[in-house]
Amino acid sequence: MKLYLESLGCDKNRVDSEKLLSELLEKYEGSEVTLDPSEADIAIVNTCSFIGPAKEESINTILDLAEYKKSGRLKKLIVAGCLVERYKDEIRKELPEIDEIASVKDYVRRLDSQMKRVESGERYTRYLKIAEGCDKYCSYCIIPRLRGHFRSIPMDMVLEEARELVEDGAKELILVAQETTLYGTDLYGKKSLHLLLHALSEIEGLVWIRVLYCYPEEIELPLIEELRDNPKVCHYLDLPIQHSSDRILKAMNRKTRREELKEKIALLRREIPDICLRTTLITGFPGETEEDFQDVLSFITEERFDRLGVFPYSQEEGTPAASMENQIPESVKNKRLSRIMELQQEIAFQKAEEQRGRILKALITGYDEEEGRVILRSYMDSPEIDSFIFVKGPERVSGEFVQVKVVDTEGYDLIGEYCESSQ
Repeated sequence: MKLYLESLGCDKNRVDSEKLLSELLEKYEGSEVTLDPSEADIAIVNTCSFIGPAKEESINTILDLAEYKKSGRLKKLIVAGCLVERYKDEIRKELPEIDEIASVKDYVRRLDSQMKRVESGERYTRYLKIAEGCDKYCSYCIIPRLRGHFRSIPMDMVLEEARELVEDGAKELILVAQETTLYGTDLYGKKSLHLLLHALSEIEGLVWIRVLYCYPEEIELPLIEELRDNPKVCHYLDLPIQHSSDRILKAMNRKTRREELKEKIALLRREIPDICLRTTLITGFPGETEEDFQDVLSFITEERFDRLGVFPYSQEEGTPAASMENQIPESVKNKRLSRIMELQQEIAFQKAEEQRGRILKALITGYDEEEGRVILRSYMDSPEIDSFIFVKGPERVSGEFVQVKVVDTEGYDLIGEYCESSQ
């Protein structure tokens, strides 16, 4: 029997998917994983429903896989995840092609205590979920309703899973949660992310630890010092600030304001001069005026983020923001999004130019056969969302670390040459 998995949405979902697939392999003894849905006897879709496009992608994926019941050997279609949690009754009624559903609350607590996972991406880079749920209740976000209250995974369990991943070949672990910065507050009575990072760094064979989804208001000196002083922790931080206008931040139910954001960014750069800061923004939030939008542009210009993504506001039913007045037309959202990305492109290209001459430790991640060059990532680049370094030459083994000197740029990306010290 062959199992096929399609994992959609965030990196937290990917971790759940890998554990869910491991569980199914045990349930169906003697089965194996296939990457070809036409060969599958059982297909599993772990869905996302964070915003409108994610819901649409989830539904389309379900329908596409359902076609294999007609044209392939597929006998069973299982659908799990946030879409099911949010629309369980509707899915049962409208999608009879589905044989079995599993909402988040059906399995996530069970999976969080499970160590076994089936690798679904790069073996040398793995995501490590350290907490589940969220208590922030941003006015645009449905996640607390779907995933429940914030709850940390006990440190001994996180460390055990991390050791197993490293034994399985992982050299880079990426820490994820709805919010990583509050790790440990519910279990140990204090923020413990810095303690977890220190403990993880003692695992032999682990080279890089990367932290995502850090809320600015929760970043304090012990975490900054661990980022600064621990050689295994990448000088990279993901700060989803969402906006810069105090009026909009308040309407979003965010806990920081413009000046506080500036102060925190300044502190991080002062303590860790080579830190790479990534952020995400939402444009077109209800009531966002041209003045609010200009505030965002000026904030981006002032702070010059190394990496930046932006999403148009999605009016999600069941959230406070969905019923707010002055909803912004889609055309306006898209124009504002384009303007932000044009500005950020200028900054990103300048930031890339500033790397010329720098020697960077880089992880080999693949090979571009058409261009005849090796693809790498530095500490400044999280997989799938950030930039690359390209080095001309023959293919090399993915998962190796080398030293690369930056000699040129290609838009967002860097062009490098191996240094003699490369190993």
